[in-house]
Amino acid sequence: MQIGFDISQTGSGKAGCGYYTHAMIKAMLAVGPQHDYALYPSFGDFFFDAMMPMTNPYRGAHAEYGPRHLTRTTATEFWNQQSLEQAIGKPDIVHANNFWAPVQLSSSRLIYTLYDMGFAVNPEWTTEINRIGCFNGVFRSSIAADWVVAISQYSRAHYLKLFPHFPSDRVSVVHPCSRFDDSTARGIPVATLKALNVGEFWLSVGTIEPRKNQRLLVQAYARYIEAGGRPMPLVLAGGQGWLMGDFQSYVAKLGISDRVILTGYITDAELIWLYCNCYVNLYPSVFEGFGLPVLEGMQFGAPTLCSNATSLPEVAGDAAILLSPHDSEPWTQAMLALASDPDKRHQLGLAARARAQQFDWKRSATSMLAIYEKAIRAPKRTNMKQTVSDTYGHTQVENVS
Repeated sequence: MQIGFDISQTGSGKAGCGYYTHAMIKAMLAVGPQHDYALYPSFGDFFFDAMMPMTNPYRGAHAEYGPRHLTRTTATEFWNQQSLEQAIGKPDIVHANNFWAPVQLSSSRLIYTLYDMGFAVNPEWTTEINRIGCFNGVFRSSIAADWVVAISQYSRAHYLKLFPHFPSDRVSVVHPCSRFDDSTARGIPVATLKALNVGEFWLSVGTIEPRKNQRLLVQAYARYIEAGGRPMPLVLAGGQGWLMGDFQSYVAKLGISDRVILTGYITDAELIWLYCNCYVNLYPSVFEGFGLPVLEGMQFGAPTLCSNATSLPEVAGDAAILLSPHDSEPWTQAMLALASDPDKRHQLGLAARARAQQFDWKRSATSMLAIYEKAIRAPKRTNMKQTVSDTYGHTQVENVS
């Protein structure tokens, strides 16, 4: 197969989407080296990183980079041209991984990675610009994609609920896996946190943003301290996201500033150390397409308390304690119980490692390549312009940009 693959979000500042894409292409190059791969450092007009690619982390006998662009303007012009298919050499597969989707492919099969649609659930979880860009891209996929690959059963069901015109037999699930190759790694201590003691801190990993629900978590932690819980600090490992500029003042009002540690950006090695050495990994997110910090913590044996919302039960299974993300009191009580029950914590850690072993990149990459082959054999969705017009009235594909 000739495979065109979007790697636009896999640069040095990558987050969840970028980690999925990065690990997936590495795994596909390993399990399917016979295919021809064109890797696209830029893709579409929604996301752009002028530094892509500075290095070549993806090596294969038949792998090379596709068109590169130094400005958003040139990237936008290239990816929106009507002759795009010819410009990229008419590959068998074009795989979109950054929410944007082309609508002008007449023969190449468009595969679209669906992460989540939290932006369509609550406008307070993101900015207006990001919300519009994400929804535009997902809508374009419903028009033009030949196959949608969701990262969880929850995301698949949510997509089909919002876009009932999309054929359900063309929406598959390929789970992410941990981005860390070595489950025996121990990592290195966080350089700025020398005072942390092994097994003596609560951990929560994720960008500081509304849907990650750190406000509820610090409420629960404050009540835990008030109730006489074992005085272990709470470490929040993640960069500053959007709409949470007042978070530190919020923590101060709760009277726990001296007990809550915000690490900011940390390296992968430092994150592994935190997973390996935390007392419990806490993940109270309100909405997830998957929930990678839960799986990655489990990989390193972190006992886990996590939300019971959206996709998270798919990830945690019965290896974690699942709690509502809308009520802080159960989190407080669970923390108090685990702080005084090291045997239960140990059992959760063992269950976590066993659960994580069920997720494997080789298996996921093999599934993805099988989807490509199935999409090539299936008829292209060439009638979608009329279908969308019939479904949504005057909507025209050419005007979706």
